[in-house]
Amino acid sequence: MFEETYSFDDVLLLPLKSDIESRSEIGLESELGTREYSLPIISSPMDTVTESLMAATMNEFGALGIVHRYCSIEEQCNMLTKGIVTAAAVGVSGDFKQRVSDLIEFGLETVCIDVAHGHHSMMEGALKYLKDTYDSSLSIIAGNVATPDAFNDLSDWGADAIRVGIGGGSICSTRTQTGHGVPTFHSVLGCKYVDSDAKIIADGGIKTAGDIVKAIAAGADFVMLGSMLAGTDESPGQVFVTSESKKYKVYRGMASEEAQIAWRGETRSLEGISTTIPYKGSVIEILKNLKQNIRSGMSYSGSRSIKEFQEKVE
Repeated sequence: MFEETYSFDDVLLLPLKSDIESRSEIGLESELGTREYSLPIISSPMDTVTESLMAATMNEFGALGIVHRYCSIEEQCNMLTKGIVTAAAVGVSGDFKQRVSDLIEFGLETVCIDVAHGHHSMMEGALKYLKDTYDSSLSIIAGNVATPDAFNDLSDWGADAIRVGIGGGSICSTRTQTGHGVPTFHSVLGCKYVDSDAKIIADGGIKTAGDIVKAIAAGADFVMLGSMLAGTDESPGQVFVTSESKKYKVYRGMASEEAQIAWRGETRSLEGISTTIPYKGSVIEILKNLKQNIRSGMSYSGSRSIKEFQEKVE
C-alpha cells in the first residue's frame, strides 16, 4: 500500500489576516511535565551537540538541553552538577536502571529514553519500569517513532513526550542503510490526531527557522535540533582551522562508526555518518534569531500563541 507523504520542502503556509503590531506580542510557551519553556526548542542528546555547557545555555534561554548518554554514568552525572542542567538521555538496556537512579541523585528532572527505533518491546519495558519506580515529578521523553500507532503505544506505555521522526537527520543514514523512514513533517502531522496527552517533539530534517514553524504548524509542541546548534562555542569538541583559515567542528551521528568506537570500542549497525560543520560562534545568537523568526512566522497567521497558531494555520 502506497501513501502520498510530505516533507518540509513540500509545503508552505498560507498567510492570513493579522492584527499583530509587534512580534513581542507572540508567546512561544510550551509545557513539558511540570515545567514551562518560553522557547520550544530542545538540543539533541548527541556527543557533538549537548553536554553541560549547551544544556545550561539552553535552559537559561528558556529552552531545554538534554545531555547525551555516550559516556560513563559518572561522567554524565557530572554534567548535571552545573546549577541548572536537569535533563539527560539513557538507553533501554545495560546500566539503564542504575544510570537513571544515579542521575536522579544529581538532580535529574527530565529523562530521555534515546533509541533509534522506539516502537519496541524494550521501550515498553523501560517506560513501564520508570512509571512504576518513580513518581510523576520525573518527566519522560521517549522515541524515536514515525507512525501514529507507535506514538499511541508509547503514550500508553507512559511517555510524557515523544520524539517523532526516523531517518530525517542530516547525518542519519537509516533510510539508505535500512530502507525505512518517513518524512518528519508527515509523521508529525499524523501523530497530531492521536488521542493522547503526550507532547510531540519533531526530530530530524529541520534545517531552517521556517522548518520549525512548519513543524509547529503540523502539530509539534517542541522541535529537537542537532545540526542547527552544532559547531557553536557551546557544543562539545575542539575548533579546527583549515589551511584556508576556515574554522570548523566535528558533527557526527551517534550511530556512526566514529561515535560507536569512541563510545563502546566497537561498531554494530551503522546508521549515521561523521562530518564537519562550519564554526558558528555562540549558540545564543542562533537562539535569538530563531526566536524572532518563529515569532515572525506565527505573525503571518495572526497568532499570539502556539495553540492559536495550530488552530488557525492553513
